[in-house]
Amino acid sequence: MNTPSSRMTPAAALEEGEEVIASFQADRMTYIRDHAWMAALAMGGGMAILWTTGNPHVWTGAVGGLAAIVIRGWYVASDELTARWDLTDRRLLGPQTRAVRLDQIAQVRGLGSAVQVVSKGGDKHLIKYLADKSTVMDRIRRAAGI
Repeated sequence: MNTPSSRMTPAAALEEGEEVIASFQADRMTYIRDHAWMAALAMGGGMAILWTTGNPHVWTGAVGGLAAIVIRGWYVASDELTARWDLTDRRLLGPQTRAVRLDQIAQVRGLGSAVQVVSKGGDKHLIKYLADKSTVMDRIRRAAGI
């Protein structure tokens, strides 16, 4: 059965002798905080656009921006909050079939509350809404030897 939580967990089978050494999952409070910041920016942006175009109802930009982010947050929460990444002694396994071998990781960097993993081939993977992105970055870097 393909439930929302099973769609957002690693589906790649472990290789013989491969072990999961850490798992990283989205944090609900970080998700809410990030969406609050997005809502504030959307509200300000909506109001600024209406103000610069001469619209006399500038306040509606705030309502529209807030509504857009609340709806987005509600709509994607079931996937984003169940996403899990597993770090093994050989690979970083992401939701569904995403996988990158540790010796193919070129860069690990933070983006807000997320960690971006860039492979030597240029593939980019984003582990989002982490409560402690620094620890996640350190674990991946140590495992990858970078």
